[in-house]
Amino acid sequence: VQLQASGGGLVQPGESLRLSCVTSGFTLDYYAMGWFRQAPGKEREGVSCVSSSDGGTYYVESVRGRFTISRDNAKNTVYLLMNNLRPEDTAVYYCATDFGPSPTYGCSFSRFRYWGQGTLVTVSS
Repeated sequence: VQLQASGGGLVQPGESLRLSCVTSGFTLDYYAMGWFRQAPGKEREGVSCVSSSDGGTYYVESVRGRFTISRDNAKNTVYLLMNNLRPEDTAVYYCATDFGPSPTYGCSFSRFRYWGQGTLVTVSS
């Protein structure tokens, strides 16, 4: 299982970024995918996830309405579109999967066990 996140960078407040996570080593169609972040001095937190079965999505309250998670199973890629970025969104962002011995349903941050290397997002004026 490999996850390669990219798309981070330095932006000003109010601007947008789109993160990408290219996956390999497993069939993306069968598993939920998620985005997590870790800000300096803080614990890693779940930001958003998308299920495999019905494409249902979940967002943590602080990003709801600003971030959009999506998946393109044909391209083995998951995206996180981040609009109206704020300084408090500054963090290293990681993609993750709940890959396991059988297909999964729904998404739950507690089930994610495989992580990519992270991409840094800095929001500053």
